[in-house]
Amino acid sequence: MADFHALPRSWEIFCQVVDNFGDIGVCLRLARALATDPAREVRLWVDDWQALSRLCPGAAGLPAEGGKVEGVELRRWRSPFPAVEPAEVVIEAFACELPPSHLQAMAARPQPPQWINLEYLSAEDWVAGCHGLGSPHPRLGLAKRFFFPGFTADTGGLLRESGLLAARDVFQAAERAAWLAATGPAGQPDDTLWISLFAYEQPGLAALAEHWAQGDRPVCLLVPEGRVLADVAAAFGRPRLEVGETARRGALSARVLPFTDQAGYDRLLWACDLNLVRGEDSFVRAQWAARPLAWHIYAQEEEAHFHKLQAFLDLYGADLQTPALQALTDFWLAWNGRGDTAAAWPIFAAALPELARHARQWSARQARLPDLVERLLELCTHSVKANG
Repeated sequence: MADFHALPRSWEIFCQVVDNFGDIGVCLRLARALATDPAREVRLWVDDWQALSRLCPGAAGLPAEGGKVEGVELRRWRSPFPAVEPAEVVIEAFACELPPSHLQAMAARPQPPQWINLEYLSAEDWVAGCHGLGSPHPRLGLAKRFFFPGFTADTGGLLRESGLLAARDVFQAAERAAWLAATGPAGQPDDTLWISLFAYEQPGLAALAEHWAQGDRPVCLLVPEGRVLADVAAAFGRPRLEVGETARRGALSARVLPFTDQAGYDRLLWACDLNLVRGEDSFVRAQWAARPLAWHIYAQEEEAHFHKLQAFLDLYGADLQTPALQALTDFWLAWNGRGDTAAAWPIFAAALPELARHARQWSARQARLPDLVERLLELCTHSVKANG
């Protein structure tokens, strides 16, 4: 158990937006989670204010340099970088590089800040061995440590704010039907399969949409604004689809939703029977939704992302029976461009009841592990003791 009285009180996170919303979504959730302690000062530096404002609408009305929203000081990362006193803990997220002037200011402090490199989430075996390792700066008297989120007890855990799963359970038990009636197209049959769709460009969607349209069970896609929207429109033979529009084709319908804040996206995931998600932030939130999911992973050079995808499938599917695991694997690979999504869909759809039970068990198992903020506080506490 961490000695929380010894923990640093000032924190700052640096985030350069790479994947539009995924990177900034993780950093915003982390900043908010840290700021739940009123004695803790948390500052978030962001280089893309427009992207931040879509996830956190309160940022749009702040002064030019930023301000405080929900307990977090939001600041614009600009060049030249402003002269500010570094926090006791400085987190550089996802391989971004700290401003040189800020590094110099960190080195000039009588007690150098704890410098943490927050890495991307991965289920690969090597992550546990690298979590917490240090790396000295070649010139300054500073050393950073690598922090790897993960799914096992020997990694950095997953972001999970207090009360999240209780709020999910209340919503799914008592509020879901009303939310779907207000959000989805009118007149959907009771046996509709509700699917949230947040993906990168998806060439395989056309064939899958044709399969859904010709199927016996009604399928309704709830599609937030995003990169996949052009593929959705094409699947319905439309040049474009706008927010609020509904498209119909046989048994398939789709409603375009406005881009929402993070709490609104959580409710979308909680409401749907299947969540097709992309990136990192929505991938983790879909797991906390305790519903079946498919992950559209961010593509990397030489298809390195498939190693990361398979590592998660191996871990996530370890307790699944072979038919369900094969159905899950085949559809995930097809959804990521290795296979035919329409051909993989029928077996995947048949496995959804078992995958739904498994998703809830997986969420409960992950919730028994310390979350990412707890792991981060433990890391900083150990450093305080070592330097004390």
